[in-house]
Amino acid sequence: MQHTLKSQVVFVGTGLHSGKPVRMVIKPASANYGIWFRRTDVDSGDALIPARWDAVVPSRLCTLVVNSAGYSVSTIEHVMAALAGCGIHNALIEIDAPEVPILDGSSRPFVAGLLAKGIRAQSVPVRAIRILEAVEVREGDAVARFEPSDALEIDFCIDFEDAAIGRQEKTLNMSNGAFVRELCDSRTFCRQADVDAMRANGLALGGSMENAVVFDGDQVLSPGGLRHADEPVRHKMLDALGDLALAGAPILGRYTGVRAGHALTNRLLREVFARRSAWEVVECGLPTGRKLPGVGVLRSDIPVHC
Repeated sequence: MQHTLKSQVVFVGTGLHSGKPVRMVIKPASANYGIWFRRTDVDSGDALIPARWDAVVPSRLCTLVVNSAGYSVSTIEHVMAALAGCGIHNALIEIDAPEVPILDGSSRPFVAGLLAKGIRAQSVPVRAIRILEAVEVREGDAVARFEPSDALEIDFCIDFEDAAIGRQEKTLNMSNGAFVRELCDSRTFCRQADVDAMRANGLALGGSMENAVVFDGDQVLSPGGLRHADEPVRHKMLDALGDLALAGAPILGRYTGVRAGHALTNRLLREVFARRSAWEVVECGLPTGRKLPGVGVLRSDIPVHC
């Protein structure tokens, strides 16, 4: 069955790039509604923005969706990952700014808020997108690939010169609350040199060592260090789930990312949907439905070390 929230949940924070305050309210929605954003700070034109792959436009360092009226919302990947990872299919996200609050740089605060309010089943079956054949896109040495699988699997590899990051690989089947237990608390990360460059160009004004893991060579500069020894690759998997949630339905398939980012994952979705033979829509009965992300997740699954 499809799911939505039992009641609305409010998040207040700052935007990563603007550094300005943001208030965001996630509200329950009817079956088959999907996920939509609504800009409450605009008073003319269409303020509704679909959380969908074909609304994504190129943006540095984050995922940005824009509607036909030109209204946009950026840095949506962490809240989208939280919704997908908690198995929420229908919600309206009202926001009074053009970017989602960064909070602690992970999806954990969103997950905690959603699960605290509770999730309500809706008497309509989930329709999922099943990957039928391999599809791959590349950009330089970065690769994003889909292959058939009976559940959503994410396989990711990163490789950085910084000794504190280095090469990291991880594979997870996203069934049975794996996102909440394994990935949701992993924070965005960057190198000190990148922070300096972004600040010099007026970017990441809301960034701090409280909402990102900052690396410098072989050092972790953020207070308290890492939440996981492989926190960077876990965060890349978190981002991937958020970007894949823009497919508009749960995906049954194996996603592989090698040095992939938001833009390449979106290119992969566009390539899949351009090939009608590469996918099909299936109605999820009990055996398949039990394999979807978020099924059976509990508040006690949220990591407590942070």
